[in-house]
Amino acid sequence: MEFTADNYKPADSKREEFRRYLEKSGVLDSLTKVLVALYEEPEKPSSAVDFLRQHIAGGPPDNSDIEALRLEISQLKERNKELEIELSILKGKCEKVEDKVEVQQTS
Repeated sequence: MEFTADNYKPADSKREEFRRYLEKSGVLDSLTKVLVALYEEPEKPSSAVDFLRQHIAGGPPDNSDIEALRLEISQLKERNKELEIELSILKGKCEKVEDKVEVQQTS
């Protein structure tokens, strides 16, 4: 790549542009919050990187959250079955009404 006046930016300018991008997108705030949490942690974790991953990504879900979601899924599946049955019944009733209307129109 040839450097010309058109494509040349000083390193400081590129760094500043990147910093503004990180600030605008909220990355700096998120990183600052996680680093402050790590700093304030009374017992430092053995892996700071794992600490950062867990806190940035929200960490793994709690077992109680998983159980609550499984229960909700089960309840929703049951409700879905009930609604499918109800839909089937209503479709049958609708067909009967449509048949009666056709008979009345042809009479």
